[in-house]
Amino acid sequence: MALLLTESDVRQLLTMEVAISAVEESFQQLADGTAILHSRQRLFVPGGSYLHYMAAADARRGYMGLKIYTSSREGLRFVVPLFNSVSGELLALIEADYLGQMRTGAASGVATRLMAREDATKVGLIGTGLQARTQLAAIASVLKIERIRVFGRDPSRRAKFSNEMAERLKIPVDAADTAEAAVRDADIVVTSTTASQPVLNGAWLRPGMHINAIGANFPQKRELDGTAVLRADIIAVDSCEQAKIEAGDLIQAFESDLSRWDSVRELAEIAAGRTPGRAYPNDITLFKSNGIAIEDVVTASRVYEKAIEMKIGQQVPLWKNEEQFGQRPPRP
Repeated sequence: MALLLTESDVRQLLTMEVAISAVEESFQQLADGTAILHSRQRLFVPGGSYLHYMAAADARRGYMGLKIYTSSREGLRFVVPLFNSVSGELLALIEADYLGQMRTGAASGVATRLMAREDATKVGLIGTGLQARTQLAAIASVLKIERIRVFGRDPSRRAKFSNEMAERLKIPVDAADTAEAAVRDADIVVTSTTASQPVLNGAWLRPGMHINAIGANFPQKRELDGTAVLRADIIAVDSCEQAKIEAGDLIQAFESDLSRWDSVRELAEIAAGRTPGRAYPNDITLFKSNGIAIEDVVTASRVYEKAIEMKIGQQVPLWKNEEQFGQRPPRP
């Protein structure tokens, strides 16, 4: 039997507080070696569809799993199969669109707490999609934010987004006419777009800013121009291995000098206190988020445990002869 958890179930079970705790634990596991991580792989089908898959194991708490999702002209579909890492039992099948939004926001929340100035109060956001919502929710949960400015290309959509987020967060959220106006005097800048070309210009940055760049995870795409990346005094990623495969913002900025990769830090090292997230108040800091599977697995395990506790979800019969599974002789 496996527990089926739908999007509706996950929305009942997963709060931002839980997501941030889970993602922070996932970075601690990476730091102490109790997490095993495989970077994202992509299978492209001619005609425009992708199958994406990424796997991880939480050896500390006894879970393993992967996130699998498809992307096509019709949209994206996500699922996390969660297994017991000792018995191999399939514990749950979890619809994971909302889960992914929350863990991505939570990663930026952790990075912001570790890398932004403690007195940061103003946020500039570029992007008004679903991921943008959880970015703001996470940042507002780790710092006392006093004002947010938002830019999106569609004026009516950014006005609606601003009104909805102001009501949700109880913080003033203003719609900006340009991306530059949104970020010029911000303490924290977030780029959360589907852009292929830069939406953040390095000339707009000022000392002391922290940037969370979360939108581009293909090598040919980027949200930050080269100046924005090269002006950063400290750059952190969730995984250096994965960043070198898909972080187009960094790949393109470092193309002429690959030695710059040597100075890129992993957020796990900062979370473990082995390296600082900010050395000086005037540092410009950058977290380039790609999203890694251990974040999904640890977050999914928290959702699963809470579902069992609250008796939420539907048990699905799989492998009906499972009691005989362990008795089968190994194949030659």
